[in-house]
Amino acid sequence: MTKKYAAAVDQGTTSTRFMIFDHKGQVVGLHQKEHEQIYPKPGWVEHDPMEIWERTQEVIAGALEKSGVKAEEIAAVGVTNQRETTVVWEKATGKPIHNAIVWQDTRTDKICNELAKDGGQDRFRPKVGLPLATYFSGPKIRWILENVPGAREKAEKGEILFGNIDTWVIWNLTGGPNGGVHVTDVTNASRTMLMNLETLDWDEEILGIMGVPRAMLPEIRPSSQVYGKAVGALAGIPVAGDLGDQQAALFGQACYDTGEAKNTYGTGCFMLLNTGTKPVQSKNGLLTTLGYKIGDQPAVYALEGSIAITGALVQWLRDNLGMISKSAEVEDLAKTVEDNGGIYFVPAFSGLFAPYWRSDARGVIVGLTRYINKGHIARAALEATAYQTREVLDAMNADSGVDLKALKVDGGMVFNETLMQFQSDILGVPVIRPKVAETTSLGAAYAAGLAVGFWSNFDELRANWGKDKEWDPKMDADTRAKLYKGWKKAVTRTFDWVE
Repeated sequence: MTKKYAAAVDQGTTSTRFMIFDHKGQVVGLHQKEHEQIYPKPGWVEHDPMEIWERTQEVIAGALEKSGVKAEEIAAVGVTNQRETTVVWEKATGKPIHNAIVWQDTRTDKICNELAKDGGQDRFRPKVGLPLATYFSGPKIRWILENVPGAREKAEKGEILFGNIDTWVIWNLTGGPNGGVHVTDVTNASRTMLMNLETLDWDEEILGIMGVPRAMLPEIRPSSQVYGKAVGALAGIPVAGDLGDQQAALFGQACYDTGEAKNTYGTGCFMLLNTGTKPVQSKNGLLTTLGYKIGDQPAVYALEGSIAITGALVQWLRDNLGMISKSAEVEDLAKTVEDNGGIYFVPAFSGLFAPYWRSDARGVIVGLTRYINKGHIARAALEATAYQTREVLDAMNADSGVDLKALKVDGGMVFNETLMQFQSDILGVPVIRPKVAETTSLGAAYAAGLAVGFWSNFDELRANWGKDKEWDPKMDADTRAKLYKGWKKAVTRTFDWVE
């Protein structure tokens, strides 16, 4: 049977979906399901890995059924995932020894502070491109090994395995306890704080300091390569692509040239800039990370600005405050007012990520008066996403020495026209939304398709990219400067809250 499609499992922070694409990169099948967010203590965030695997199987079956696509028509399947979220499980049974510790979780702050006593927050940065922060997987693995009875002994013997969610999904997809492949790709490995950026292998010295046995770690592979064959509903189909979600979006947005950038608006916000085949160390609070590695070609690096809370702030207005009943309603509420009424909302719910890296920060709304109503709060919540993006872009311009000409955007929030216009206004550059906004899944499907020859080169993928809408700046420079100055002042009010 001829192969007509490439597909992707997209395992995100709040939901899992399976997407099927044709050769032109158009969506032909999609099924999506949410999973539970578990909050055992303030600052702790967990997922049930078994629930995630169940959802993965359900969305694969659902997308095939709804689209009428037969599994054997799919050339290859890729995986993309919430990065840094840490799973440790028994090799023999496939049972997790603890819930997955999610990227937003801050329980490892003591471990990070302890490690920073010798050499500071940037102790490992020259090797791994990352500051010591609760965000990354390495300290989360250590926490599990120290807090689950018997875990360390089992880890030394290779009886338990670690993976970010990509590794967990691929292991289960290719057979689990019955011959599942234990691999990760360079992009996900670069988020553990354990991989050396130059060698693209686990760093023995850091493993020793962090107390993570090598025996539990997956093999690091390129982002596009056949890792194994699927079992179950996709039986026999090559599993051939693996990219962390933000790198997958960079890949799906066809940012294959040095200096091209994208911003993904999801639970958090993530801007990546392709810096070519050499890692660029950041002096301005950004992360040096892997962009992708295709087969035997040289690895491509990126600078990344990570913002913890953007879309999650809209969910918070919905779920915690009950200001809206659906996330999409935030735009109408924000449009009931002309401006933010002089307030700023800094959503440092789990500290501040780029470019500050302050785990002592907590969220604030500043500038409140009797005049303020819920419309102003909704507007300030949207504006927070745009201001945080501006901070990251300023840092990128400073690090790379390249001024961005336009910003390609994707993710759920890009259909919020009010936000996109304000984003363009506060950046002073055009903001461009592509025809396929779900570029994360698309990027993983591209990586898988390239590995098996379903697509032959980057030119074919570039040809699939099309512009849907562009927003140009309408704000004058004085207003832009004044608003941004207010934001910077508001951010300082979040510092030093946690003793």
